[in-house]
Amino acid sequence: MIYITGDIHGKTDRIIDFAERFNIEEKSVIILLGDVGANYYGDEKDHHTKTELSQVNATVLCIHGNHEMRPWEVKGYRKTMWNGGMVYVQDEFPNLLFAIDGEIYEIEGKRYIVIGGAYSIDKSWRNMHNYGWWESEQPNAKIKAFVEKQLKKNEIDIILSHTCPRKYEPIEAFLPIIDQATVDTSTEDWLDVIEETVDYKAWYCGHWHIDKKIDKMHFIFESWEIVEKE
Repeated sequence: MIYITGDIHGKTDRIIDFAERFNIEEKSVIILLGDVGANYYGDEKDHHTKTELSQVNATVLCIHGNHEMRPWEVKGYRKTMWNGGMVYVQDEFPNLLFAIDGEIYEIEGKRYIVIGGAYSIDKSWRNMHNYGWWESEQPNAKIKAFVEKQLKKNEIDIILSHTCPRKYEPIEAFLPIIDQATVDTSTEDWLDVIEETVDYKAWYCGHWHIDKKIDKMHFIFESWEIVEKE
């Protein structure tokens, strides 16, 4: 089975409780839609988060968010093949996989493409208080080109992203203290083009801390969705 949920920001209780409550099988896959928080501090706090997630009796596939480093910025990661696409993994945590943007994974009869990243509206605050912020949070030109190439060459069933296409932005989730004119929406604008040109069955995203569905767009925060086998 494939289970999908949203941002956890280093708080693993919800994942562990779900896996134990429903007796998740080892062959299952739990997908976290970004801001996992396992590569945020770069110290023992991250190690603790990873240790807890590694105890889950399933493969945990993590999408890149905007409140975390990319695995290539963290020591100890290596690339490996998983279900037809490349992922990052640390040998100490073999069930904890970090997806690579643009890679396509074949899971239980469906083809998933991953498109991580988003803009941090709290960028200035995090820099001011010496919290983690990384320029690589949004997909760069090289990543975008790879994603577009993959989509031209391959049919896909499901898109997994952190943020959403611009036209689907949930304005009810906008923070009133943020001047929206200062927000970089380049990733959402790009995802708009992808959404309009790609034939897909379902799209799952996190980031917005909201649970709702519009058309084929699934916003997931604390809820869970199950993807049935083909």
